[in-house]
Amino acid sequence: MRNPKSIVITGSSSGIGAALAQRYARPGCLLALSGRDGERLDAVARLCRAAGAEVETAVLDVCDREGLEGWLAEIDRRRPLDLVIANAGISAGTGAFGEDAAQARQIFAVNVDGVVSTVQAALTLMRPRRHGQVAIMSSLAAFRGFPGAPAYCASKAAVRVWGEALRGMVAGDGLSVSVICPGYVKSRMTAVNDFPMPFLMEAERAAEIIQRGLAANKARIVFPRRLFAAVWLLALLPPGWTDSLLRRLPEKPAAPR
Repeated sequence: MRNPKSIVITGSSSGIGAALAQRYARPGCLLALSGRDGERLDAVARLCRAAGAEVETAVLDVCDREGLEGWLAEIDRRRPLDLVIANAGISAGTGAFGEDAAQARQIFAVNVDGVVSTVQAALTLMRPRRHGQVAIMSSLAAFRGFPGAPAYCASKAAVRVWGEALRGMVAGDGLSVSVICPGYVKSRMTAVNDFPMPFLMEAERAAEIIQRGLAANKARIVFPRRLFAAVWLLALLPPGWTDSLLRRLPEKPAAPR
């Protein structure tokens, strides 16, 4: 969709979500932005309004399915949705504290259940008018499980495969689904990493690549290409060949408890 005028972005208070909001902000466009930090969300909204966009914000947890569905339905009632970007997500790894069941469940609740709730609600609203696009934020970590962040990798793999399957399922309804698989992007999520991050990218550059890919209705928006090539090779090789190497990689910090 080259000129969406009614856009929802979840998880838009920082990082890629905030950069996407500013990238799409322009006169004649409604941006509906959600996040869990009202202060940061308001700061992003002010920048988007300064660019001429109409902006609505909601301090909302995507795990609140009823609240999320109600908010999307209300936006759609007033300005039928063109584009919904299911961007909200969290990460944590195994460093220092390890990964227990509570951490794994929280990551799956946000990164999988929250995405499913967002996407299903959006498709339900778009289907009767046979118009609309949905984008799902996955990750290059979706292509190979890394011991330093098991639940994160698995959650991103789940939504990647689900989104790619959905694309074919809803194409006959006039709808489109794109899956976004970025590498390391500067954000609050990556700021806690105390190890080198190859091809670390500014959020603004990532937003530019994503916007261009969505305008072209790409099935999979993957970047940076060189890091994708390395991850793809790891995924192709037998685990017995790569497990010992991956165990030596730095661990992403775990959530404190």
